Amino acid sequence: MSPRKNVTYSSRPNHAARSAHAKGEKMFRTYDTSAIRPKRNPVPAIIAIAVLVIAAIAIIVGLVSFARGCASTPQVAKGTEVQVIINDGEAAKSVAKTLVDAGLISNPNDFTDRLSSLGGDNSLQPGTYTLTGGQSVDEIIAVLQTPVALPTITVPEGSTLAQTAAIVATASENRITAEAFTAAASNASTYAGDYEFLAGAGQNSLEGFLFPKTYPIAEDSTAESIVRAMLDQFGAETASLDLSYAESKGLGLYDVVKLASIVEKESDAAHRAEVASVFYNRLSDGWMLQSDATVAYVVGHDPTAQDVETYNDYNTYFIEGLPPTPINSPSLDCLKAVCSPAQTGYYYFYFEPDSSGNMVYSFSATYEEHQQNFQYEG
Repeated sequence: MSPRKNVTYSSRPNHAARSAHAKGEKMFRTYDTSAIRPKRNPVPAIIAIAVLVIAAIAIIVGLVSFARGCASTPQVAKGTEVQVIINDGEAAKSVAKTLVDAGLISNPNDFTDRLSSLGGDNSLQPGTYTLTGGQSVDEIIAVLQTPVALPTITVPEGSTLAQTAAIVATASENRITAEAFTAAASNASTYAGDYEFLAGAGQNSLEGFLFPKTYPIAEDSTAESIVRAMLDQFGAETASLDLSYAESKGLGLYDVVKLASIVEKESDAAHRAEVASVFYNRLSDGWMLQSDATVAYVVGHDPTAQDVETYNDYNTYFIEGLPPTPINSPSLDCLKAVCSPAQTGYYYFYFEPDSSGNMVYSFSATYEEHQQNFQYEG
């Protein structure tokens, strides 16, 4: 057996050398070498810590939100009525918040998730709704998907501007006052740029053009928006009128509206064309119209003999031709009657109710015949 080779870290392989080497090795292991070690980049560690902090915050926020959603309870007692306003185009999340704020639901997600599952994300209708505490989410959704019937105004045929303003004020619970509506309709030239048919009205009011019809009044309706709705309706209703006959007699559209407003007050459904013919015949021969209706427009009631004998700008017993403006908003039928009157030789008419309350008309070509009709009927 070959002798063992001793490996040492000293050229003197003896006990003293080995002891010194072991002592040095021990000292090296405990020596601080940080000053000579290479520097480490701290950025990855900082990023890792930031990510952990953000994740922790997100978890905490989520838990708090979840806890709030689970812990909140409706504030409204069962059976208590609450009004909720849904705006046009309002998002489901916004509606859900409104319902939570009103104390009708406890968790907005209950509403939005259920609405989404029903495929009704865009089905909510604008309006003011009355909901009740204790209603289920499905019941609330069903109510909010039902269109609200808006309040309406109905302008009867033959209404004046003043009467229309009063109707609007009543229907809007005076949110739109009669004064505000009258002011909005006081100058036709304000709207003439958008409505060509107003060209002849100049700076007169919109008397005659506030078309008699039923109109909705929304929460955001204004005097001007209602006026424009009526002008839109006038334009649509009269677009097909044939003005050729009236124009052959020297009348433009504004004149047609004036004359139709008189026919509105002086005739019934069965005699519009004949009454229109009487006024055309008088105009053609240069006669005064002598209509009690134009006097009534100023005095506000069926005119007395004294009213008829008193001058005003609308008293057609004094003025020649048509009055300065229409005296009401005539029906489409009266406008048509003026555009296509009966062809008669009548210059006079008289009417009064019979025993059943129906108006009985008598027409005549001469004053003598008229007097006989008047005396007979009287």
